[in-house]
Amino acid sequence: MKEIHLIVVGKLKDKNIESLEDDYLKRVKAPKLQIHEVKAQSENLDLEGQEVEKKINDISKNGSAHIVLLSEWGVEKDSLEFSNWLENLFQAHSNLIFVIGGAAGHGKNILDLCHSKLSLGKMTYPHKLARLLFVEQVYRAQTIRENHPYHKN
Repeated sequence: MKEIHLIVVGKLKDKNIESLEDDYLKRVKAPKLQIHEVKAQSENLDLEGQEVEKKINDISKNGSAHIVLLSEWGVEKDSLEFSNWLENLFQAHSNLIFVIGGAAGHGKNILDLCHSKLSLGKMTYPHKLARLLFVEQVYRAQTIRENHPYHKN
C-alpha cells in the first residue's frame, strides 16, 4: 500500500487547526497519509535531527522511502504540478516521507538524508500552518487525480 508520512518536529496544540487538519485527513483516501510528531529540542538541530532520523528509520525499514524536506529553499509547485509530481514519485517508491523541521530548520544529518526539497511558497509560515497547508495539498492532489470538483482551474 502506498503511503505518505509527514514527520513534524513539535506537537500541534491548537484545537482549531487540529480540527481542520483532522477533517482533511479523513478525506484523504489514497494514498494513506500519516502524521508522526517528534519532540522539539529547544532548537537544537542535532538532537531534533536524531529524533527525525530515528522516525525515518522506523518508517522505512527496507530503505525504499523517498525523503522530501519541506523547506523555504525547496522547489515550488502549483497544485497541479504537485499532484503530478506525487503521482510520479509513487511510480518509483511505495512510501514518501515529508519532513517539517523545527523552528530552527533541519539538521545537517537530515539535509544529507533527503532526496529532494519542496517549498510551500516564498512566505514563512508557522509550523502548525505549514502542516495544515501540506495536508490540504495532499487532499487537493487526490481530488485532482480523481477529477473531483474540489480543485477548480
